Amino acid sequence: MVDGERRRVLITGAGGTIGTVLRRRLRERYQLRLLAHEEIDEPAVIADISDGAAIRPAFEGIDVVLHLAAAANVDSTWDQLLAPNVVGAYNVFEAARAAGVRRVVFASSTHAVGMHGVEAAPELYRLDDERVFSDEVALRPDSLYGASKAFGEILGRYFSERHGMSVICLRVGFVSPAANEAFRSPRELPERQRAAGPRAGAIWLSHRDCAALFAAAIDAQPALKWAVAYGTSDNPRQVWDLSSARRLLGYHPRDRAPS
Repeated sequence: MVDGERRRVLITGAGGTIGTVLRRRLRERYQLRLLAHEEIDEPAVIADISDGAAIRPAFEGIDVVLHLAAAANVDSTWDQLLAPNVVGAYNVFEAARAAGVRRVVFASSTHAVGMHGVEAAPELYRLDDERVFSDEVALRPDSLYGASKAFGEILGRYFSERHGMSVICLRVGFVSPAANEAFRSPRELPERQRAAGPRAGAIWLSHRDCAALFAAAIDAQPALKWAVAYGTSDNPRQVWDLSSARRLLGYHPRDRAPS
């Protein structure tokens, strides 16, 4: 990146929920290039991340990759996850390495460590429960989807340590696809989170905070070569510790779910 220029950022999965939030909210701040597996409502490179050769041209000249593309249903089967979440994750990291991309921001998920929460629910979500899980807890996926995100984190660690790439893994909570993003009740959450307890709003991440989180990861100090951080809003019940997101990335959420 030349001094004074906006960072050149590639968003994979640009047609998904988070991809749509980011391309609409970050387009004035960065030079965006979009990668999607099918046509979206603005110009994009159309390619499937499971095809390594097809996606490589999209990475040329890019400073930071936001890797969002994935099968996102927590109840996805292995056959549904293998191509996008396993093969695709490798293809994205390898394309970034080959193109000399300095940083990949990987959209992980709280499901990569979700079994910690499953075991502690429903009491965990009470406002008077003081348990908080740091980003250093053991990987304990609550689903095959969570396992695929744990794989992505481990793969990112490999590319960081073996190839010197900066990799930031964001364990993102729940981002509503609704245009009206205000969190109103746990009924808006996916069934798996609703079943966790009455304070399931602890995993909510507003559109504004989502954009701020990823922008913070893009702009984090170049010396930061590896980080894992949770991504939720400033909710009344904080189950997932935001300390690393605040300290390493300078992320300061502004929204919160109702108590």
